[in-house]
Amino acid sequence: MLVAGEASGDKHGASLVRALKNLHPETDYQFFGSGGAEMRDAGVQTLVDVRDVAIIGVAEVASAAGRLYRAYRTLLSAARTRRPSIVVLIDWPDFNLRIAKKLHRDAFKIVYYISPQIWAWRKYRIHAMRRDIDRMIVILPFEEEFYRGQGLDVRYVGHPLANVVRTTLNRVEFCSRYGLDPERPIFALLPGSRRKEIAYHLPVMLDAASRLRTFQTCVEPAGIDRAALSSLANQPPGSIAQSSTPQFVIPLASTVRRADIEEALQQVSSSNADEPLYTIIESDTYNALGHSSFAVVASGTATVEAALSGVPMIIIYRGSDLNWRLIRPLIHLKDVGMVNLIAGRRIVPELLQHDATGENIARESIDILSNAVRTTEMRQELARVRELIEAGGSSASERAAQAVLEVLAG
Repeated sequence: MLVAGEASGDKHGASLVRALKNLHPETDYQFFGSGGAEMRDAGVQTLVDVRDVAIIGVAEVASAAGRLYRAYRTLLSAARTRRPSIVVLIDWPDFNLRIAKKLHRDAFKIVYYISPQIWAWRKYRIHAMRRDIDRMIVILPFEEEFYRGQGLDVRYVGHPLANVVRTTLNRVEFCSRYGLDPERPIFALLPGSRRKEIAYHLPVMLDAASRLRTFQTCVEPAGIDRAALSSLANQPPGSIAQSSTPQFVIPLASTVRRADIEEALQQVSSSNADEPLYTIIESDTYNALGHSSFAVVASGTATVEAALSGVPMIIIYRGSDLNWRLIRPLIHLKDVGMVNLIAGRRIVPELLQHDATGENIARESIDILSNAVRTTEMRQELARVRELIEAGGSSASERAAQAVLEVLAG
């Protein structure tokens, strides 16, 4: 049984299932639980869909209490009826720590994959985790020492995205597929994986993009082969413009419906009817990031994906004023972006809550893109983050699968 409640958990759960199958192809595994499209594609029967339960904030939890309770009862009933050999809880701590308490009492073996960030806030949860969880599987280097010091059985496996984030299309192929100009830089907007994140992040991202549309950037388009482009255009390399306005793409998380983005985009009119203001990219985030010269990214797993793609970025995060007043005082970290936490210091700017406005995002973007030294230094720091993430060596998902099987074997 696997329980994920967000787009990133859906992705990691799917990779874990595939790794289990690859390790023991002769075994007739059966998987069920909570997940999304990626876990279903990997062979998981999803009794609860992440699109229905991926929520944030106190107010949204209250409004979705009925859905969450139904999901909780559905999964508990399925566990008690089907008696899975092991339960793997993936991230989603507010839900999963509650279900862990119940299933532990029912004597299930429980593994927690993708640690709750209790080293940042709500450290009191460690007592319940020590009681209810048989093994922690963590993906950040410093987490192993932290949890071991708290008396938990823990395995560090590396980040599951380390060997996954890569481009599969060259620039000409990618731009041709989505109607983009390969000679112009591409900027990516990643507003998050939940509906509320889209509601809070996309408007300010679009505001920033509208301010940046006339910005003449000299940033070299990512992945560009000028000799190849010149051949296609039947022009010498030197004749291709080195300074041009950016194009904007919006890669969608698997839990985001295209209609939710299109509704927001309909409110943005174009002065040039022949050219779309924004291009929505579905199921192709890594190619979109790989060919982007810059990105504005909502804090979360997408920041790691952007870092692994080597894309200079700004991290933003917004929520309701109520959530901000309640939650921010509980976070004992200066930086919240995962990239900065992995680096051990701020290498990427963070604009949070009231600072995350279209004007501020555009200003910070221009400051970065207008400063070649700053852009180069950020790329170098992101490369160092990639080295830290890849330090585990072989597939993190495979090591996670082995850690699960060790618990299963007793």
